[in-house]
Parts: sequence; C-alpha cells; structure tokens
Amino acid sequence: MSEHAPEAPVDPGAPAGSPSAHIKKRTVFAWSLWDWGSAAFNAVVTTFVFSVYITQSAFGPEAVVSAQLGTALMIAGIVVALLAPITGQLSDAAGKRKLWLGINTVVVVACTAMLVLVAPEQQYLMLGLVLLAVGNVAFEFASVSYNAMLSQISTNKNVGRVSGFGWGMGYLGGIVLLAILLVGFIFPTEGWFGVTPEDGWNVRVAMVISALWFAVSAIPVFFAVPEISADPARKPGLRGVLTAYGTLFQLIRELWTNERETLAFLVASAVFRDGLAGVFTFGGVIAALSFGFDPTTVIIFAIAANVVAGLATIVAGYVEDHIGAKQIMVWSILLMVVAAMLVFILAPLGSWVFWVFGLVLCVFVGPVQSASRSFLSRLIPPGREGELFGLYATTGRAVSFMAPGAFALAVSLGGAAIYGILGVALVLLLGLLLLLPVKSPRTAKA
Repeated sequence: MSEHAPEAPVDPGAPAGSPSAHIKKRTVFAWSLWDWGSAAFNAVVTTFVFSVYITQSAFGPEAVVSAQLGTALMIAGIVVALLAPITGQLSDAAGKRKLWLGINTVVVVACTAMLVLVAPEQQYLMLGLVLLAVGNVAFEFASVSYNAMLSQISTNKNVGRVSGFGWGMGYLGGIVLLAILLVGFIFPTEGWFGVTPEDGWNVRVAMVISALWFAVSAIPVFFAVPEISADPARKPGLRGVLTAYGTLFQLIRELWTNERETLAFLVASAVFRDGLAGVFTFGGVIAALSFGFDPTTVIIFAIAANVVAGLATIVAGYVEDHIGAKQIMVWSILLMVVAAMLVFILAPLGSWVFWVFGLVLCVFVGPVQSASRSFLSRLIPPGREGELFGLYATTGRAVSFMAPGAFALAVSLGGAAIYGILGVALVLLLGLLLLLPVKSPRTAKA
C-alpha cells in the first residue's frame, strides 16, 4: 500500500465524515487503482498508440481516415452528452453504482482487447472506429460512476488529497504501461516474445496487454468500496428511463433556482476542462511543427509531461485540503496561461522553450482536473452524485468544440502552428473568468 494514500471515512449510507468507522488506506488505494488501470484506454488507445496506428496510410488516405476518426469520436461524444446524466441518475436511484461501473468497465476492456482484430488494411477501418467509439462511450459512463464514488470514501477535510491521489495514479499508471509497451513492442524491430511490426502486430498485441492491465487493475474497487443504498422514492426500470429526462430538466431548473453556484461551476468547468484537453491534444502538434520535435522526441516529451502532471496532482491534492479547491484551480489556470504566453513569445529561442514552459503547462493540468472533481463533490447532496457527475460529463461534451475551434482559428489567423497555443490559452482564460465569481462551498461533510 502506498504511503501517500490518504485515509477516508466509511459507511456510504451515512453522511460523509460520520463518526462510525474509518475506511483504511488500502480502500482508497483500491479505488485509485481503477484510475491507474483506466489510463490504458486513455493513454494507449485514444492518445498515443491506437489512434496514431489507425490513421496510417494502410487504412486509407490520411485526410479521409482522420475525418472518419473525428466523426466516430463526435458521435460517441453526442451519445455521452445525451445519456450520461440519466445513466448516473438511474444508478443512484437503483443503488447500483458499482454494478454499472462494472458493466461499463467490462465493455471498455472488451473493446480494447478486440482491437487486436484490426489489421492494417482498409477493410478493418470501420471495425476499429466502432470499437474505439463504443469504448469511449462506455469509458465516460464508467467514469461517471467512478467519480461519484469519491463522496463515499472522502470528507470535505480530505477529498482534495483523495481525488488528487486517484488522478495522479491515473497519470502514472498510463505512463508505466506506455513505457512498457514502447520498449517491449512499439519501438523495437523485434519486440518481446518475437512480436514484430509486420501486419501491425506490435500495436495489436499492445491492445491485448492494455485490456489485461485495465481488467486486473479495476478488480479491487469492486471489493473495497461498498455499494450505495437504493432510493425507494425514485423509480427504476423502464418508467425510470422514460421519466429521467424530465427529472434532468427539473434538476437544471432546481440548480438555477436554488443552487446557482453549482450550475455556474458546471459551466465554468466545462470551458476550462476543454482548454485542459486542448493542452494535451495539440501539444504534440505544436512540438513537432513549431519546435522541430521528431516522433520519438514527442513521445518522450509526452511521458515526461504525464509524469510531472501525475506527481504534481498528488502533491496538489494535499495542498488543496488546506487552501481550497478553488484556489488550486484559479492559480493553476492562471499559471498555465502565463506559461502558454511564454511558449509563444520565446519560441524563436529554440526547443528548450517548449521543454521548460511546455512542461510547466503540463504540471498544472492534473491539479485542475482533480480539484474540479473534488470541488463538485463538495457541492453535491448525498445520493445524487451519479446524477450530478453525469451532468458534469454532459456539460464538458457540450463545449468540446471550443479548444479545437480556437486552435484552428488562431492558426488560420496567424499562419503558423505556434499561434494555436494562443487559442488554447484563450479558452483557459475564459474558463478562469467564469470560475472567479463562483463561491466555494461553505458547508462541510465532516
């Protein structure tokens, strides 16, 4: 058990922080292992390995394949935006948060494993895109249930370090797995067990290993974290599905009337979270086109970026519990904007600029993500975590066009890729301005 895993109280049916018993550190560690394992899908499948593999010329013209990949992920995003709030709502009502986490985790693992079937031929493109899209939807649904569990294993006194520990584990787990796969299969002409790049087997075997990595890492949370109790006042089943959307709009009206701070935070976080996504999405593009990084150097930078982000997130979680989640978010976003401006201004001085200030940018991504999750957890009434985290996912998807749009517009106006960082910085700054008026929660769970 890691000595960094913070303790948290138990009894999910009672208010958090009740003086009943205490969940041991190993329970928080078991919960965080889902984050550790899930990075197999985030880092390996959607970011660094499979998404790059499926856009190779063997699957068709680059422009066509890239457009189809974007379309598949857009459809997945629409499905998540439409269904995430009601799936979280229904899992809360039925007391089956852990069950739905398990079902969606199995779907993600299965989709990842089945990517081994995607040979580098055009006829397999659609299979790869469908598996990637379905895996993305299931992963987002699973994340709703997983994030909702945060309130079961934390109080207002330690939710920052619990959330930060989990998010940091995700970064570090992804990098450990990525390093293993790159050294053992992706880079060598003949990797471990005699695997070679012929017919894409180095990448295809990596998908099977990633699936196993996630499956094994996800197991502990189902034994360590208790299930929540069902709410007899809320209707499960088909009737629940048919009325869930009405309940969702009622929730939004209630937030507007009685919990406007929560609604304001959902909007603000949706904007700055899209900016955070833009940092990693377009960082490699800027590194390659504006600073001359070759593909190997981009991957090395990505590994370094995730390591510093993971470690910073764990440390920031402890700091958050002393100064507050909002302070972490505000200062982190502000420093990210400053670092982005320095990357742009100092770019003519050479690649060291991106190594220094690009990594500074990445240091603060994880702390903002973790603090955003814990800030919302403090706002949510007990028993409605899945519902609100579902809405959290939906608001994020609703504005997911902002960073890509701002990046593209800035590049078009400036005439070079380096201008794109100004577009990402603008989205971060807008999110910061929307966050500043939001008041921190005044009530404590413990």
